[in-house]
Amino acid sequence: MAPGKACAAPPARVVLRERGQREVFCGLTSIMWLHRKMQDAFFLIVGSRTCAHLMQSAAGVMIFAEPRFATAIIEERDLAGMADINEELNKTVARLLERRPEIKLLFLVGSCPSEVIKLDLGRAAERLSMTYSPKVRILNYSGSGIETTFTQGEDACLAALVPELPAAESAAPELMVVGALADVVEDQFARLFDALGIGPVRFLPSRKSGALPPVGPNTKFLLAQPWLRDTARALEARGAVHLPALFPLGVEGTTAWLMAAATAFGVSPALFQAVTEMPRARATRALLRYNDTLAGKSLFCFPDSQMEVPLARFLSRELGMRLEEVGTPYLHAGHMADELALLPADVRLSEGQDVDLQLERAREARPDITLCGLGLANPLEQEGLTTKWSIELVFTPIQGYEQCGDLAELFARPLTRRTRLAV
Repeated sequence: MAPGKACAAPPARVVLRERGQREVFCGLTSIMWLHRKMQDAFFLIVGSRTCAHLMQSAAGVMIFAEPRFATAIIEERDLAGMADINEELNKTVARLLERRPEIKLLFLVGSCPSEVIKLDLGRAAERLSMTYSPKVRILNYSGSGIETTFTQGEDACLAALVPELPAAESAAPELMVVGALADVVEDQFARLFDALGIGPVRFLPSRKSGALPPVGPNTKFLLAQPWLRDTARALEARGAVHLPALFPLGVEGTTAWLMAAATAFGVSPALFQAVTEMPRARATRALLRYNDTLAGKSLFCFPDSQMEVPLARFLSRELGMRLEEVGTPYLHAGHMADELALLPADVRLSEGQDVDLQLERAREARPDITLCGLGLANPLEQEGLTTKWSIELVFTPIQGYEQCGDLAELFARPLTRRTRLAV
């Protein structure tokens, strides 16, 4: 390039935006990981028997523990106006708190049925809070699947928590990590931040409702999950500053995520290198075991969890997979800017869903592995396509250096199984 000439800006990515029939779980499903994370919280779904059956099916593996969620069933009498549904809800909450005195935070979770009948759970939460405060804090949010995908339930839950966060009293900068992480992953990150001299570090959601992180203009926050648009906006409205970064998937993503915090808190490059060198090396070695299985294999991502873009970046750049299409339910350009910049220029990106059209493209592409929801997996397997359930990536600890090998194995396992079953 001749001296003095500015570099041309890269062309904007073309995104195929589809607004047709969708195939996703509803936001109630997020309760499955939230109730395990928030140890003194309880999630009371105000919904139908269908909602209850969905949750019981999703929690089927938890047969040895009493879960911290339940469904207040909306009966025909409620729908017909023959019963005072608010009075019934009052009785249900009273029985619940009498039986479970350890509950300190109660979420009233809206569903499709409660929204259809215009039940005002916000007002119900305010009314019940006056009765049970300060012993129990009562909040509400919507987990309805009418216009959402399943991970947005967490976003709505955490956004409802933000107004409850105490105001930061110290003028010193603090770091908040936002997004539900497995406890083992949270502890690993806490140790790395401590070794980098970054602190205090708080996590949202906290494990106990009495330890909600403070927030204010001195708060800088990293998003640990890519679906937290409303939560991020609520934090910014309270003065917190978002640190843009890749998401902590794979060696590259985890390093960039930690580096964003290190740069904001003035950590020297030498210290950052010393702290991250060994875990980076372990993670890189762990990924080498999956090169033969995944390198050169093609991937098609149906939109489901909103993790599709960072997963595609990890699989293409660190494991050499070819991307046929990367679909995501919603594409937040600001939060995904760093991720999108690292995807191949020719990859097809799609936002939203028209499931019939996407099925046609997947059948034409015949990818080696298809990332999709449970509702599509079995039919596609029957057609001879190898699939990976996207919901498994939400339930499994996959963030951070120590989980890099586990994340790669989740994609290698279906291919290995297919090879062994081949006749």
